[in-house]
Amino acid sequence: MKKIILLAETGSDINKELAAKYGIEIVPMHVSFGDETLDDASFPSEKICEYYKSTKKLPKTSGSVPADFIKVFDDIHAKHPEAHILYLAYSSATTCSFQSATVAAVGRDYITMIDTKQVSMGQAMIVVEMAKFLEANPDTSIEDAVTKANELISKAHMCFMPNNLEFLKAGGRVSNVAFLGSRLLSIHPCIELIDGKLVATKKYRGKMETVTKQMLEDYIKAYKLKKDSIWFIYTVGLDESIKNKLEQVAKEHGFKEINWLFAAGVITTHGGPSAFGLAGFNE
Repeated sequence: MKKIILLAETGSDINKELAAKYGIEIVPMHVSFGDETLDDASFPSEKICEYYKSTKKLPKTSGSVPADFIKVFDDIHAKHPEAHILYLAYSSATTCSFQSATVAAVGRDYITMIDTKQVSMGQAMIVVEMAKFLEANPDTSIEDAVTKANELISKAHMCFMPNNLEFLKAGGRVSNVAFLGSRLLSIHPCIELIDGKLVATKKYRGKMETVTKQMLEDYIKAYKLKKDSIWFIYTVGLDESIKNKLEQVAKEHGFKEINWLFAAGVITTHGGPSAFGLAGFNE
């Protein structure tokens, strides 16, 4: 069987350690600070918050372009000419990356692409679980790998909660009225990935240490998450005491493996500082 190499974007927040451990290739998304455009994950996430604090403007995020994919495809193919690339994509409903990869893949019969309909740790969870599957089943055909990937995608669930709506307001995603109301009433929306789209599904009221715990418990119950593992993500500024409490709650619910990721530039720009998210597979 041909070796299968997994590919995802930096927006998955798969860090270098995870990528190296599981042999996952990463293609960059981008963040623009005025006239300066940088590859996502190539700079400290704190730069996002510092830029907003000094300019009152948010950086602009953008997906991977065809040239990004061409470079990665060429690099992988040169190193592993017999391998098949399985690109497990960042939700195509939210960015141009999947479309860019489609353009770059023309004439390359060694590439298969699947839209995970997830972002950030939701995508990371699928990619890492797929890597574990391939590691345990090295003779898997690309057809069987696609079947397995689609099965994982169908069972994946993800949500996140911003600390406040300031970054969402600055990015034009909520109105000034909604922003002021949320600030006054300490309202935190739960934002879920539904069919690849970001949808605000529930509002929580109170301090982050209380509402993140409630969201976690509600999500575990609502989707009957499998206890094998759960994935958490946080942006710069989330208090350590909150992280410790959430990990404790997960352990109390019987989760065997708790995976933490730190958000890079794309997700930090959209979620703002001190945000929290979680993902898991349903039973």
